Amino acid sequence: QVQLVESGGGLVQPGGSLRLSCAATGSIFRVNVMGWYRQAPGKQRELVATITNSGSLNYADSVKGRFTVSRDNAKNTVYLQMNMLKPEDTAVYYCNVRALSMNYWGQGTQVTVSS
Repeated sequence: QVQLVESGGGLVQPGGSLRLSCAATGSIFRVNVMGWYRQAPGKQRELVATITNSGSLNYADSVKGRFTVSRDNAKNTVYLQMNMLKPEDTAVYYCNVRALSMNYWGQGTQVTVSS
């Protein structure tokens, strides 16, 4: 059984930084795309950033230049470094992993940006 274990969320002041981690555990093979989505209260879930197994990156326009997605293929782990955080970044952040024809989601971690 595959599980995605997220960590790193919390409360931070505007302009601060946080680093999210997500490790895929269990029998998971041929991981292709790994990434992060977020959902703010009253809004739909949206893409934040993804990275393919060949290293291709995709970012939402709202986070370009502030967030960096990376991965450790040996550990089946994806990271999201978030800098210059803004109040509008407040949301539940979900890890997503696509492997073969399967699509896995983490349980979500809360990120709150507030003074």
